[in-house]
Formats: sequence, structure tokens, C-alpha cells
Amino acid sequence: MKADKKVIESITVASLAMALAITAVTGNGINTAGHTQAVETQLEENGIAGVAVTVNRYNEEAANELNNLSIEKEEVDILAASAELEVSTEDEMAAVREVAVSIKDTISAKDVSVEEKDSSAKEDKWENKLMAKVDNFLYVREKPDADSKVVGKMYKGDCATITKTGKTWTKIKSGKVTGYVKNEYCITGKKAYKYAKKHCDTVAKVSIDGLRIRKKPSTDAAVIKAVASGDKLVVDTKAKKKDGWVAVKVDSSTCYVSDEYVTVKLNTGKAITLADEMAAWKAAQERKAAANAASSGNSSSSAGSSNAPTSVTADDETLLAALIQCEAGGEGSQCMTAVAAVVLNRVHSGSFPNTIRGVIYQSGQFGPASSGRLASRLANGVSSSARAAARAALNGSDPTGGAKYFKLASSGHPGVVIGAVVFY
Repeated sequence: MKADKKVIESITVASLAMALAITAVTGNGINTAGHTQAVETQLEENGIAGVAVTVNRYNEEAANELNNLSIEKEEVDILAASAELEVSTEDEMAAVREVAVSIKDTISAKDVSVEEKDSSAKEDKWENKLMAKVDNFLYVREKPDADSKVVGKMYKGDCATITKTGKTWTKIKSGKVTGYVKNEYCITGKKAYKYAKKHCDTVAKVSIDGLRIRKKPSTDAAVIKAVASGDKLVVDTKAKKKDGWVAVKVDSSTCYVSDEYVTVKLNTGKAITLADEMAAWKAAQERKAAANAASSGNSSSSAGSSNAPTSVTADDETLLAALIQCEAGGEGSQCMTAVAAVVLNRVHSGSFPNTIRGVIYQSGQFGPASSGRLASRLANGVSSSARAAARAALNGSDPTGGAKYFKLASSGHPGVVIGAVVFY
């Protein structure tokens, strides 16, 4: 148990009170005349020094005990020390024990884990926070309505500030996004904090250039590398805590940095607007095309590429999922996602209608739409696997590499074969 300044001060006050109590009791004649005379002589010769020496001895002993011994041993030692002052009456013993208990209580209060207090303080800061409890992403809508315009997305691990709470919808602000999210897909307060701790990395943000990462928590330990201001290091939360140091992960090893030059926090994300997401997607595609051109001279799409994320209403998403179930309901998630990707590739192509509904109901294109099977599926409900495939495609997944058509693989048509279907 480590003694800090506050504990030492508490012990000093308690010890002084004990010494004065003993002096007062013996000075009132409760003890023997010989003992009273000895105390008076000591005070006459030393003035306050006699009390100060006693207090200093108790401070020194208490500090040593805090570092090395249990609370139980401290109490025994304090009582043993009282015998040296010839405390013998029941009243004096009671006074000493009261002081000892006070010290013990002070130590016990200090013993309430600093980590627990710190954790509680952090939880309190999350009282007005919200996390999206989803596997992929959650739409943020302009109004508290499932058919309202989508203004952004909260991906798994994203955090938002609550601005208005309702029974079904909550208004939030996260990054550049302000809008409404459905309560059933969110968690708030302490639950959100615990969720973030479980699903988000804890990072140490570096505040100086040239911060050394060391192999062990010591300034004499070998330096692994140096990092720049603004860098984020993943904290090894399972490593044993070392005073003055933060354990960080470097590849598969646990290393250390001085806690003086880093700020440790949960690395939660922020919601993103559809415009920013589209811009990021286009930039990624351009980089990919440039890399392909540099390596092979061919920048054409390949199987497994991705589409731009698509914003749709809940009705469009359900319609897409229903078509998926009709066309590839028994072919597995990758094939179902591929069917959805074909629809979205047409939406983005410029050669087909520019909406999901327009593409699906375009004359002569999708059999279930004209045969009545699609309407029947919509009436009877859509499976969760079909909805998941639709959301994956809406989020940009495309196992086909940009295909706009599909048919049975048994036809022998060239293309990307997924299950019993070929996409081209």
C-alpha cells in the first residue's frame, strides 16, 4: 500500500491528537505521580519538542507501515508504541485505540480503489452520451420518422451527444451530423461507456515529438522507437499497471511510454455525413485505380470491389431485401449480397433508372417484380438474412466486381460464379 501526501497528513493529525490526549490524561493526575513528573520534566526541558518528537516518531512509523505492513499490523504497532509512553489505564487505552481506529479508517478510505473512483468519474461523463449498438451502421435521420431523409450514419464504435430524448427516437449530435436515431438500436450512459470499453480501443495520444517507446517501464530500458506528437498508440489494458508509465502495444509486444506525455482515452468514432462518406469512397477508389494502373496498367474493376454507400428510405431497403430473398434466398449471404449489388450497380450506372424502386420495377428486368412473387414476399415479411445482405450492399459491399446482370451458373455464361448464380 503506497502512502501519499494526504494519508501522511491524516496520520500526522491523528498522531498529534493521540499524543496530546495522552499528555492531557497524564497531566490530570490519572496516571502515577512519577509518570506525571516525568512528563512535566520532559516538557520543561524540551518545551514543545517533546510532543514534536513523539509526533514525528509516529509519522515516520506510520509512513513505513503504510508501505510495508497490513492495516492490522499498523494497529498493533501503534498500540505497542503507546506502551513506551507508559499508557496503562483503561481510559488511556481507549483514547489510543480511538486514534488507531481513526488512522485505520483514513487508510481504508484511501484504499477505496483509485481506479474505481476514476472509472466512476468517467462513467459520470457518459451520462449524456449514446453509442450505436449495431453490427455495421445505424442511419441518422433528419426527423424522428423511419421514412425521413437519411443525413448520416453512425458506424459500430461511433459515439454521439444526446440533445433531446424521446420515447422512440433520440436527437443526437456527432461530428458534423445532427439528427435522430431510433432508440432500440442505441445504448446510453453507463451502459454506453461499458460498451465502448468492450468494443473500442483505448489509446494513448502523444503530446510531444520524439517520445520514446521503451521495452520496459524504466528510463534505463532499451528504446524500441520514437513517435511524433499526435500519434495514437493502442494501450494494452491487460498489462499490469506501473506508476508513471502506460503500457502500449507495439506489434505483438507490450512496451511502455511515460504517462507524462500522453493522454489516455477511449478511441470512439463520430458519425459521418453521406456527402463525406461519398467523398471518402471516391478518394479510396481513385487511390485503388492509381495503384492498379501502376502495378499492371489496368485500372478496371475486379471481383470483390465496393460500391459507393447508398442512402435509401426504409421502404427501399425492405424492397431490396424482398427481391434478394426472391432471387437468391437459399444461396447464402454472399450470393444474396451480390444480387443486391447488381441492383445498386444499375442505380449508379446512368444506363438504368437512378432509384432502387425504378430499377427493380423496370419492365422485363426482374421476374419476381412482374410475377407477383415480390409483392407476396413484401406482404408476408422479409427474412433477417435478406435484410442483412441488403444493408451490406447499401454499405458498399460488392462481391461481383461491378456486375449489372446475373443468371444461373448452369447457363455457362462467363462471369463471377457465386453459389448457383453467375454475375456479369
